Parts: sequence; structure tokens; C-alpha cells
Amino acid sequence: MGAFDWFWNALGAKHDRNLKSARKVVDKAQRVAGELAARDDAAVAAAGRSAAAGDPATLLAALAVASERRLGLTPFAVQLQAVLRMLDGDVIQMATGEGKTLVGAMSATGFALSGKSVHLVTVNDYLAGRDAEWMRPLVEFFGLTVASVTEKMPAAARRDAYTADVVYAPIKELGFDALRDNQITDRSQAVQSRADVALVDEADSVLVDEALVPLVLAGTRESDAPTGQVTAVVSRLREREHYTVNPDGRAVSLTDAGAQRVERELGIASLYDADHVGSTLVKVNLALHAKALLTRDIDYLVTDGKLQLIDASRGRVADLQRWPDGLQAAVEAKEGLKVSEGGRILDTLTIQEFMQRYPTVCGMTGTAVEAVDQLRQFYDLYVSVIDRNKPVQRVDEPARIYATAQEKNRAIVAEIERLHAAGQPVLVGTHDVAESEELAEVLRADGIEVNVLNAKNDAEEAPIVAEAGDIGRVTVSTQMAGRGTDIRLGGHTEADHDAVVDRGGLAVIGTSLHRTARLDNQLRGRAGRQGNPGLSEFFVSLEDDVVQQGGAGEKITAHPDAEGRVESKKVRDFIAHCQRVTEAELLEIHAQTWKYNRLVAEQRGIIDKRRARLLDTDQAWEELAERDPDRAAELRGIDQETRVAAAREIMLYHLDMAWAEHLEMLDDVRESIHLRAIARETPVDEYHRIAVREFKELAQRAVDEAVETFRDVVINADGAHLADQGLARPSATWTYMVSDNPLAGSGNTVLSGIGNIFR
Repeated sequence: MGAFDWFWNALGAKHDRNLKSARKVVDKAQRVAGELAARDDAAVAAAGRSAAAGDPATLLAALAVASERRLGLTPFAVQLQAVLRMLDGDVIQMATGEGKTLVGAMSATGFALSGKSVHLVTVNDYLAGRDAEWMRPLVEFFGLTVASVTEKMPAAARRDAYTADVVYAPIKELGFDALRDNQITDRSQAVQSRADVALVDEADSVLVDEALVPLVLAGTRESDAPTGQVTAVVSRLREREHYTVNPDGRAVSLTDAGAQRVERELGIASLYDADHVGSTLVKVNLALHAKALLTRDIDYLVTDGKLQLIDASRGRVADLQRWPDGLQAAVEAKEGLKVSEGGRILDTLTIQEFMQRYPTVCGMTGTAVEAVDQLRQFYDLYVSVIDRNKPVQRVDEPARIYATAQEKNRAIVAEIERLHAAGQPVLVGTHDVAESEELAEVLRADGIEVNVLNAKNDAEEAPIVAEAGDIGRVTVSTQMAGRGTDIRLGGHTEADHDAVVDRGGLAVIGTSLHRTARLDNQLRGRAGRQGNPGLSEFFVSLEDDVVQQGGAGEKITAHPDAEGRVESKKVRDFIAHCQRVTEAELLEIHAQTWKYNRLVAEQRGIIDKRRARLLDTDQAWEELAERDPDRAAELRGIDQETRVAAAREIMLYHLDMAWAEHLEMLDDVRESIHLRAIARETPVDEYHRIAVREFKELAQRAVDEAVETFRDVVINADGAHLADQGLARPSATWTYMVSDNPLAGSGNTVLSGIGNIFR
């Protein structure tokens, strides 16, 4: 373990104590498994159920025997150690190819046998559905139930699935179902059942990388979308002359010349007067954002006349998700598509806030050590590193450094051609759809057959990944984290395994460094699984985003050779420094965003408790009847159940609308809160002051408005006719995720754009 001694010493050698204890338990479990192997299924299942109360060795033994009988998989000792650590509430680090899927299923079954309901959290629909079916025989061996929840399942099917003992589901679907359940007006409408345990696959990705991504529930309303005229005017604006983009690529603003041109072409006196600042200017800014900051085939695709967002952290299509407010419509207008209906945010929930609702959180990943600070700080989770079943034989080359992106990209193509000529399979990790397709086009022009895996064809993921280790295969992929399918040497059947081993195993190439070394290691870990040989190489140029942003524009002297390659310890150290800076920036962003979100989370908790009381008791009727006894007396002829339901619907409507308005107000405040620093005020403190002040008025305002509605709305045997007063809930809702990560995106796009980056 040597390289990580400092890390474990910092944690009080917890890792050593854990693994020494775990090995003793595993040794005993393997002996017990030998005894259980002679018993029938019923006896093994009974032993597992009894052992869940406090005999970990027998529990592991029963799980191991069940796995062998039902799945044909005999767990390694290290897998049993991993199960033990997860049952104790740790995040475990296991290398790619070491069998995390089985470990997750065994751990979930262990929790379920102790009477706890489990959500096994995945990163996408494919893994949720696949793993639930693959591991079903193991879970059902013990008389437990297992189900999966995926994006396109209707509410009734989801409701049934959530009643299972073990539920596999993507993190976003779990969060979206929680948001939708916060809009119900009767308990029978609820879909999700709360679970005792969240067992998180790709834990660092879910709990850290996406932790502060807001999950959003929106409803229909009049759109702020740019008109065709606004879109046309903005499309003719030129960067630097008419608008400028911030160095971090997150914001765009009109110059004076740009504002004057827009005003002239729209025939208005000023974008900033009272008649236009809240309408025309908003539409112009949305159109400008769509034009300057969102790029086709990087941020979104256009497929069959429809806009599809790309999940940047996974390189996948984000089905049924959209951007907020008028931005979705602005991009649709930019692309000449049918413009969607507008919407208002009804509720939001960060993944971190959602995960903290589970009494127990544990998880597994191939790269937990690099995220240990965040896991400890934000979730109070410890990390246990599980040894490989077989020693790693992969060769990890030092990064190859080039002066320019163009020289780097030529070197990447040359290296792929060299490896391919030798018959060695190659997996190339790119940062976005555009880069993957550009590279594939260049390689095909050179006569190399290429399989591409990105957001445009992620439905073909399993067969592409499964065959990526065959002789001479070249696979170009966007982010590999969460792909979930092992790359087996010699192809899916491993028919040519030995031939690939003789050629050096799978070669992994990274087209640039990521902004955190953890993502580099996720890609690197695709090679060298289960003691097989392999190779990993990363290419980086001094023009790459990680260097430009991490170096803050600092210039460093390089002396490249004729091919542009830089061999300098000083430059290598500088690039490592740049990556550490971007990693630190991500941690600081996490910490600062958490400070803003924490108070909102506390306020949401108060709203949730109020909602629960209104849903589960007659409190709505009691409050309204007390505030307007004359109106209550008028309704005595209606049966009690209908009166209570009507009062509940009225109170919940105004509570939910008040909360939505509160979130909208806070969003506006947060957009401008940085200006408080000019007045020597601390932005986050001022934000909290405003949020607390406004929240104090929210509940009373919701009740006052509910009393007015109670007094005026028609209430009869059919209930409260809110729609007649224009108080109907949105006729349609949708969900989406919003990335608040300023360092998200590709490795090359800031400087070199989409076109010809590999030529």
C-alpha cells in the first residue's frame, strides 16, 4: 500500500484496523461456506437470515454460497472484505474489473436480510435495469424482492417497484420522484417509498462530482423565450465587437456597441428602460447565452428535429431533461426547431441534500481515495481501500506533453496508428461528442476502423464496450465512468485473450488531462483488470483547458522538439500544479455552494413537515374553519371527507406556490449577491439574511392567501374548483438537471473549438 501510507496515517490507521479485522472474518466465512455448501438452499437461506442479526462470517458465507449457486460466481476473498466494509457503512475503493456489481448486490442483500430497505443507486438507467435483472437470483434466493426504477416507467410501475426490498435506480430518478411526491395532494398519489440505506455505485461521481447539481421540477407557464426576430438579430452579433464571454466561459454580456446594434435592429430606444429591461433584455440575453455559451454536439444534440441535452459528466443523452426558463426555447430557436412551452421552477433539490435524507449511506467506486476529503466533510463517510485480487501489471506512462493542441492531437493519432498496427486494442477517452467524432473521422480517413461510443449512440454501449478488448479494436469514447461493462481481453467471449495479452493488453489513451486526477484514474483503470497487462497514456498540451485555467494564464517557457513535444521536469511539475489548482477550485466551489444550499435545505425541511401535517391530518380544515367560521358553517352540508380534502388542496396549493416563489426570489438574489462584496458585505451572510427574512413571511402569506381562496372558491360535493379561479396546478411538469460547475466541459473546446482539432 506504501504510496498511501500518509493518507491512512492521517485517518488514524483506520484502514489497517478495518482490513485486519475484515480478513479474520473473511477467513472464518470461507470455512463456514464450506460447511454450508453441503446444505440445501432452504438451509443456506435460513442461515443467512439468522446471521444478519449479528454473525457477519455466517452471513458472508451464506451470500457466497448463494452467489455460486444462483449466479455461477464464486466471490474472491477481497470481494467478501468489501461487502463487510460496506455493511459497516464505508465507501470502498475497488479497482475496475474487480467485481463491484456482485459486491453491491451482496451488500444490499445483507442489509435487506437485517430488515432494512435498500436503494442501490446507479448512475444511469442501463445499469439499474441490467444489474437488477443480473443480480435478481441472488436477492430472491433469500426470499427477498428486487426491482428497478428507470426513466420511462409510468407512476404505477414505479410505485410497485419501490415496495421491493432492494431497488436499483439512477440517482436522478430517485431525486425526481422525491420532488414529484412533494407536489401530491393526497397520500395515495405518492410514488416513492423511503429507504433505510442508500448504497451508491460510482460513489465519488454521485456524492462529489454531481452532489450540488440541482434536480429541478418545473411546470408550464408563459415563456420568456426569445422571438424569431430577437434570435435573428442576436445571430448576427460578433464576439468582442458586440459581446464578450467571461474567461471561465460561464457568462456572456453585450458591449455598448452590441446593445446599440440590437436596439437599432429591434427599433427600440433602449434595452435598459422600464419597458424593455424585464422583457426584451431578458430575451436578448437568453438568445445570446444560447449563441455564445452552448455548442451543438458538446452541450446538446439535435436528433429528429428535437433538442437533446448531453450529460457532460457521462457523455450521454440526458433523456427527458431540459434547461430552465427560456433557455431551452432559446437554443431551439437558434437551431430552427419548434420552440417549447415555457416553465417555472416548482421545486429544486440537490443530490447532496437528497442523499443526506437516508439514515445510512455507503458506496463503492474505483477512485475514492482522491475524494476522501469531500466524503468525510460532507457525508461523514470513511473510505476503505480493497486490495486487488491479483497484482496490477498495467504500465502507466507519464503524460506526454506538447506545446500546442495541434501538435498534441497529431501525436495522438500517430500513437493510435502505431498501437493498432501491432494489433493491440486501443480505448481512447475524449471529453465530448464533437471531439470523439472528429478523432474517429481522422482515423477512418487513415483506413482504421473505429467504434465510437458517445451520447449519439449510447444505446449500443454494452456491445461496443464488451468488444473493445479484441485484437486490433479501436474504440473512441466519451466519459467512461459508469459505463458498467468490463472490457475483456480478446472480446466478449475472450476467444483471443492470449493473443491480446501477448500484444500488451488493452491500451488506454486520454486525449487530455481531466480537471481532477480522479477522472484520469477512472479512465486509466479500464486497462489491466484482474492482473492482465495493459497500458495507459495521457496527452496534454500547454493550450488545454486544465493548464489554461489551472495556471490562470501564467506563461511557462517550454523548449519543444521538432514534433512539439516538451521534455521538461519544470513543465511537468507546472501541469501537475495546474491540475491540483482546478481540483482545489472544485472543492472550494463545493464548499461555497454548500453554504448557500444548507439554509435552503433547512427551510425545505420545515416546508416538508408542514406539508406532511396537511396531508396526514385534518389540520387544513381546522385552520381554515378557525380563520373563517362563517364560510366553514356554509359547508357543513358537504360530507366531512370532501370538506377536508378541499381544504387540504387549497392549503397545499398556496404553500407550494409560495415555496416556488421563494425559490425564484432566492435564485434572483444569488445571481446578484456578489455585488454585496462591493459594499464590504459578505455575500453568503447577506444571502442568508435575506433568505431568513423572506422565509418568515412565506408561511403566513400562504395561509392568508388560502383563507381568501377558501372564502371565494366554489366547494361542493366534487371538491374545491380551484381552476375556475385560475389556481390550477401546472397542466404539465418536467424534470431536468442544471450543471453549476464552471469547470465542466471538454478538454480542448475553449481554445480550438470543434473543427479540425486532429488535423
